[in-house]
Amino acid sequence: MIPAKTPKELMAFVEREKVEIVDFRFMDFPGLWQHFSIPARELSEKTFEEGLGFDGSSIRGWQAINESDMLVIPVLESAFLDPFTQHKTLVLICNIHDPVTHEAYTKDPRNIARKAEAYLKSSGIGTTAYFGPEAEFFVFDDIRFDQTVNAGYYYIDSMEGRWNSGREENPNLGYKPRYKEGYFPVPPTDSLQDLRSEMTLILESIGVPIEAQHHEVATGGQCEIDMRFDSLVTMADKLLKYKYAIKNTARKYNKTVTFMPKPLFGDNGSGMHVHVSIWKDDKNLFAGNGYAGLSETALYAIGGILKHAPAILAFTNPTTNSYKRLVPGFEAPVNLAYSSRNRSAAIRIPMYSDSPKAKRIEFRCPDPSCNPYLAFSAILMAAIDGIQNKIDPGQPLDKNIYDLPPEEAAQVPQTPGSLREALKALEEDHDFLLKGDVFTEDVIETWISYKMQNEVLAVETRPHPWEFALYYDI
Repeated sequence: MIPAKTPKELMAFVEREKVEIVDFRFMDFPGLWQHFSIPARELSEKTFEEGLGFDGSSIRGWQAINESDMLVIPVLESAFLDPFTQHKTLVLICNIHDPVTHEAYTKDPRNIARKAEAYLKSSGIGTTAYFGPEAEFFVFDDIRFDQTVNAGYYYIDSMEGRWNSGREENPNLGYKPRYKEGYFPVPPTDSLQDLRSEMTLILESIGVPIEAQHHEVATGGQCEIDMRFDSLVTMADKLLKYKYAIKNTARKYNKTVTFMPKPLFGDNGSGMHVHVSIWKDDKNLFAGNGYAGLSETALYAIGGILKHAPAILAFTNPTTNSYKRLVPGFEAPVNLAYSSRNRSAAIRIPMYSDSPKAKRIEFRCPDPSCNPYLAFSAILMAAIDGIQNKIDPGQPLDKNIYDLPPEEAAQVPQTPGSLREALKALEEDHDFLLKGDVFTEDVIETWISYKMQNEVLAVETRPHPWEFALYYDI
């Protein structure tokens, strides 16, 4: 990272390193990084106080046209050099402010995450919440899709795809991972080792420490690169850098990356298991002598997450495609229960280490299509609510869910079956998010309205290709 503790020091770095362009980045409401750039000579120390103006009405889910002016205020400690641009570019992650009141903008996802961190401290429960997301993704060689009045299709291709085992490739060398058997094979079956290694080294160069990288279960190029945990806002920043670096590294090699949860039918989808712990200064509040080495505080946090999970999923699994992955009977963790080792449970307690510092919970429902600022904030607010109200998580689910008698299995609650259901749950259960003014009613209403109009209804009102196979000859 760039060794600059003051705007003056950063200005000196820009001059010393002959930086040509300064890029300002911020997160839109649904969850995509946005940016604009200025020549380096236009950057000044005042920029870090006064910010720069832009049109907020052009950002999805934000301002109306009659109140469009907004400000980006760059965050000094977020600075890094972009490893992909032709001209030397300094990147600054920004907060969004109102130009009239100069207050932080309520719909800025990063501001919501900052307020969640502040609320944790003000609650007296803890000082820091640590998050460690495991974001999976697919590397494809070709993707085509379209939707018109009279046609709709998608076509995905990958040299690793098992569906290409019989294709003429002059020559076809085989070594294509079998369906659901792509976990940990060595090269040549794992053809993406060098690409992931380059992604890993680039991520480390821009301040994102990596713990491991490997091929994932699905055929067709599913991968995972694991980041080291960090505090809520910083980790959300890193997840955006993660997506940016992975997509652009793949593009260098004429490949394309998607974080879409379920791009392939009949094989594993991409999840984003999120590891969570709450600390008070240097003490891990989740470590104790209870079940699986957890404290009472941790069990209450689990109780809060499980209670509010249907509403949380509106943020952690925020796409219609998310619920193609969360399907009962498959690999996805749809059971709203907890366990020390059962991976079909929504919350797992990792048992890799007995160290109190390593004790954490793993929320397995989320996927990488989420806006991390909102997703992490919603998880934390549910955990805090569980701790404050001493919500009992019930008994752990240590049995194989698939071996349970039907009457016993029916007693285990499950995740919503669609984005529509998750949004309905959020509409009915969001008071826990409003505490400390972390989320506001306006944010909740806008999120539900945006998702319903632009995604749920947009998908529900279009004919699906499989419907023609089912119904055309009726």
